[in-house]
Amino acid sequence: MTVVPTEFARPFKSDVPARMDRLPWGGWHWRVVIALGVTWIIDGLEVTLIGSVGGVLQDRRSLHFTPDQIGALGTSYLIGAVFGSLGFGYLTDRLGRKKLFTATLGLYLVSAILTAFAWDFWSFAFFRFLTGAGIGGEYSAINSAIDELIPARVRGRVDLAINGTYWIGAAIGALSTLVLLDPRYFAVDVGWRVGFGIGAALGLIIIFYRNHVPESPRWLMTHGQPDEADRVVTEIEAHLTGEGKTLDPPQGTITVKPRPAIGFGEIARTMVHTYPGRTTLGLTLMISQAFLYNAIFFTYALVLTNFYMVPADRTGLYIVPFAVGNFLGPILMGHLFDTVGRKPMIAATYSISAILLAATGWLFANDYLTATTQTALWSVIFFFASAASSSAYLTVSEVFPLEMRGMAIALFYSAGTAVGGTAAPWLFGYLIGTKSRMFLFYGYLFASLLLAVAVVVTLIFGVKAEGASLESVARPLTSGDPEDDLDA
Repeated sequence: MTVVPTEFARPFKSDVPARMDRLPWGGWHWRVVIALGVTWIIDGLEVTLIGSVGGVLQDRRSLHFTPDQIGALGTSYLIGAVFGSLGFGYLTDRLGRKKLFTATLGLYLVSAILTAFAWDFWSFAFFRFLTGAGIGGEYSAINSAIDELIPARVRGRVDLAINGTYWIGAAIGALSTLVLLDPRYFAVDVGWRVGFGIGAALGLIIIFYRNHVPESPRWLMTHGQPDEADRVVTEIEAHLTGEGKTLDPPQGTITVKPRPAIGFGEIARTMVHTYPGRTTLGLTLMISQAFLYNAIFFTYALVLTNFYMVPADRTGLYIVPFAVGNFLGPILMGHLFDTVGRKPMIAATYSISAILLAATGWLFANDYLTATTQTALWSVIFFFASAASSSAYLTVSEVFPLEMRGMAIALFYSAGTAVGGTAAPWLFGYLIGTKSRMFLFYGYLFASLLLAVAVVVTLIFGVKAEGASLESVARPLTSGDPEDDLDA
């Protein structure tokens, strides 16, 4: 098909958004969720592995890293995620969702394999940087595609559920370490290397499955390809009618005025001048949740081994219930973000997480906990914190115009990771290294304070996006005048 350059294309009417949002849920949607949602499983696997093998990597028979270096490896991964998110986020808006979620997964595969062959701190850190770049790029491409392919009425619960699958990967990683780190099965310097190959194998399978996921019809529509967008939606409709689904008539159209690619200047103006409240909201949610998660989870095994004397090869047993709590939170509470609403649920989950974290930190500082009760309390905290964290990604992916969605996700993810995430593993690694429970408690209090700030910002700037089409939440930059369009 010949595509007319967007700068010369004429305005046109499209019912693509209305057709996508009125689709009944079917097998086609499940295939999309499985093919794209694996990103979070892989990320959970990667982060859990580095957290779980921290004790082994300190062993003289392995790479003999210090606690500070273990924390720095987490920082290296997150810095890579920042750069990958920004670079690939920009490209996903220019080149399309499909091209990028294939390229980013490919980068992850190569980098994960290389990590298994790391020979010292610097090689390990560099390969972790590349792995993070692949995963960071995945966040932009995948979140964009999912939001644009999933019907509006269930967008919240699906987004939260997919983000929650991160913890399936975490559980897989934790359980695998029970074998990989057991010297009866693998040498001290071999088991952790095999572990990083697990994620690569999983990604290799999924990269072929993703070939069946189409380009986002919404992206095609705003990039001057209305015929291709219509063809993709028609194929999706055919899949669903073939499953026996009944399609309601679409309600409404949107006028699209194709134009050249959006530049950084316009992205900045849109965020700062058009949507300053949403920008403040997105930054606060992402920074606070990134600090919380990267502070706790990257150093989880270090707390168990240094304060509760849990053997390094048994830390996986304690991570599994923690992962289960994190997974169940978004799954069981996800529908409330579509029914009760985004704003009240975001405020509630952040508030509960902050209060419980401060209380548990106080119990830890006063030595009232065991490894088992510490894990149980963390599992309860992160039941709510996981839903809160997932809602942050949901928010930044749906409250800005379609043409800059990938870049918006990248900017907020990168800002949250750079400010709240990269320093957290190193800081908490340092606090753990002091062997002071009180110093570590102060770190937990700071994380609680960040969550409390996010609650206040949500109450002021929260967006009512539940059940609304993406185009009504944030009008596309390529759309015509509002009076020319019907409400979709």
